[in-house]
Amino acid sequence: MGQQETVATSLADTVREGIGAALAQVDADLARRYPGDPGTRQPVHTVYVPGDVFAAGTLRSWGDQALAALDEHAPDAGALAAVLGIPDALAVDVHDRVRAKLTREPVEDLRIDFEDGYGPRPDAEEDEAAARAAALVSAAYREGTAAPYTGIRMKCMEAAVRDRGIRTLDIFLTGLMAAGGLPEGLVLTLPKVTYAEQVTAMVRLLEAFEKAHGLEAGRIGFEIQIETTQSILGADGRATVARMIEAAEGRATSLHYGTFDYSASCGVSAAHQSLDHPVADHAKAVMQVAAAGTGVRLSDGSTNVLPVGPTEQVHAAWRLHHGLVRRSLARAYYQGWDMHPAHLPTRYAAVYTFYREGLEQAAARLAAYVAKAGGDVMDEPATAKALSGYLLRGLDCGAVDTAEVARLTGLTRADLDALAGRPAATA
Repeated sequence: MGQQETVATSLADTVREGIGAALAQVDADLARRYPGDPGTRQPVHTVYVPGDVFAAGTLRSWGDQALAALDEHAPDAGALAAVLGIPDALAVDVHDRVRAKLTREPVEDLRIDFEDGYGPRPDAEEDEAAARAAALVSAAYREGTAAPYTGIRMKCMEAAVRDRGIRTLDIFLTGLMAAGGLPEGLVLTLPKVTYAEQVTAMVRLLEAFEKAHGLEAGRIGFEIQIETTQSILGADGRATVARMIEAAEGRATSLHYGTFDYSASCGVSAAHQSLDHPVADHAKAVMQVAAAGTGVRLSDGSTNVLPVGPTEQVHAAWRLHHGLVRRSLARAYYQGWDMHPAHLPTRYAAVYTFYREGLEQAAARLAAYVAKAGGDVMDEPATAKALSGYLLRGLDCGAVDTAEVARLTGLTRADLDALAGRPAATA
């Protein structure tokens, strides 16, 4: 009983070795193309602020305006729950967490915009704004007041604005280097990409900057903004976005869906341009499949219906935004854009409700999986990975706490990282 029994086989070792040799290139290609989740925190949203509007107090101003909107239009937990349909059992907790978030960290990802939100300006004016943005961002990181992720959206690589975009990016990055170096949370956005060659051009641009400053190769990544039909389906019938990820040579950090440019390029009338339109769902489904396993994250777009005006109008805009965010979360688009400070309460209310309402079930399933206890659902390793990823996202954004996850699952953050296939956590 204590000895291993000998079993009969028919294939020689050379067969196995030959297959291994034949698939070695495939193994290497899979490892290169599909490295999996990068193991870093993904912000729940991106806030765009025009380059000429951005100031040292922008983040605090957005938080204060968001809190003021709450005080005026949903002053307590019951009022917010009634507007958004938050379950009674979660109302107080969600409301309190939203207020705490708006006080502590109102913006998770800030993009200083030098593209559509900024528009064409005299060169001297944009030069000055780009240099000023670099100085303000560097100061914010030194003082501990920056958003976890911060950067700029440059103009695109199309001929008419290419030189201006490159110059603005150069001024901004050079300013950061002069002020002490590139912050860890630096994010750059390349908009209106139509051809993979434009992504390659961005890679060459960043390579040149890294060499000029003696930076590690690959130090600077960037987001690809999907705003054109050509970025989804090329003239040759292929999914262009997959080619763009490849063209980025490992530098692409995320794909951001551009609601209004993409909808307009499909001929959708202004009244129906929304991130839940069928053309949007198609584009994002292609993005999702192209990015799966590559380590490139997804971000949904935005709504341009602003929560301003009388309370009835604000409530209608809040319900719309809340519903769209919840819809995105259910479809695994864990990030989106916010256009106005009064969007922040519904962004966080939707995100926190999403993670808190599923917390106990996800924790119980994960604990049962780890304990091999079974239960009424038989989960596989892939599902355990998804469950742990769900809990990690909730922890990252402040929807749930480490202590309660540990109490419900018996697992540490490191345990969750391992189950999710992430490297050691880096916030």
